[in-house]
Amino acid sequence: MYLIHAKLRPPAVGVDLPPRLAALLGAMTVPEDRLEHIAVHPDAVPYPTLGLYLMADSLREAEQRAQRLGRRWVTDVSPLRGWQLVSAEAPLVAPFYDRLLSSSGLGGLIGPGPLPSS
Repeated sequence: MYLIHAKLRPPAVGVDLPPRLAALLGAMTVPEDRLEHIAVHPDAVPYPTLGLYLMADSLREAEQRAQRLGRRWVTDVSPLRGWQLVSAEAPLVAPFYDRLLSSSGLGGLIGPGPLPSS
């Protein structure tokens, strides 16, 4: 299973994602989409983001499937008409964990710490 972030640009400033979007999109999927779960992050910066948990044989396949789903949703789901799919790709989590390590005092890739491996 792969987590793919689909970033959506609103049609205008101040336009929010519709309520209960995960349930709406989930109801529109078919088994061939191999979508397991949707997490909606309306306050993500710079664009609202859908976290799509997809079954796939490779990361490339998961990202391609997420792109197809995103394009289909902004075309076929009336509350998303006018929105644009900006990207659909696996999120980079290394910077997040590196920040956690750095702020903990244990070091990390971007800073020295008390551990020899840092």
